[in-house]
Amino acid sequence: MTTRGPKSQDDATDEAPWLTADEKEAWTGLISLALLLPGRLEAPLQRTAGLTLFEYLTLSHISEAPQRQLRMSELAYLTNGSLSRLSNVVKRLEQRGWVERSPDPQDGRYTIAGLTVTGYEIVVAAAPTHVRAVRQFVLDPLTAADQRALARIAAKLRLRPADFS
Repeated sequence: MTTRGPKSQDDATDEAPWLTADEKEAWTGLISLALLLPGRLEAPLQRTAGLTLFEYLTLSHISEAPQRQLRMSELAYLTNGSLSRLSNVVKRLEQRGWVERSPDPQDGRYTIAGLTVTGYEIVVAAAPTHVRAVRQFVLDPLTAADQRALARIAAKLRLRPADFS
């Protein structure tokens, strides 16, 4: 819906203004990407490495961190997942022998997720598949200017928790 008003007088006080045609186009484009793109990026990872996109992102972010270790809270932010979702995924990765958790030696209130040697080998082997999918479905269809615009838009829309500021 674009510019229609409320259905009844009671709705008038609870509703935000309707989206303009341009706003609706921007919103539907964004939500289509948010809903469809993860599946397109995940399918090749599932076929070649048996990994979900979230599992791959988890392993990848840990692999890029100093000493291949990250606080779980920071990893949750980087993977765009809740701490509870991340905890469940890390538990499965631990069971596979790819990740180990330990208390943060600098602050025991935090938990560190560390990549094992086997976990590192898994993410290194899966990386080319992921990069090919990212190029195919995200980067190659865009010009360099489009890519810069996408990065700017993503930065504006991404919420960073206060404890990472």
